[in-house]
Amino acid sequence: GRSVEFKGLKAQYLFIFAGGLLVVFVLFVILYMAGVSQWFCIGFGAVSASVLVWQTFALNTRYGEHGLMKLGAVRSHPRYILNRRRISRLFNRKRQKNEKYT
Repeated sequence: GRSVEFKGLKAQYLFIFAGGLLVVFVLFVILYMAGVSQWFCIGFGAVSASVLVWQTFALNTRYGEHGLMKLGAVRSHPRYILNRRRISRLFNRKRQKNEKYT
């Protein structure tokens, strides 16, 4: 019942971390096979992996285990609600269908 944790990374941050490292590795291989300089590829891989690790741990400490989901939920809420009824209809009570007029 507990969430997944590895070296302090919890839940979705662990998947972001693993997926990001996989993307960095694939980009490294593509650059190397394309004929880009070996030292440039190594530098690119080291810098981008370092930035990924730093940002993932920063997000983990800033938002916590469920923080990114809460942040996404806040963005999906409307900022304001529009009501296009006439003002007089807002204050009148609706009559039920079964109610007879007297």
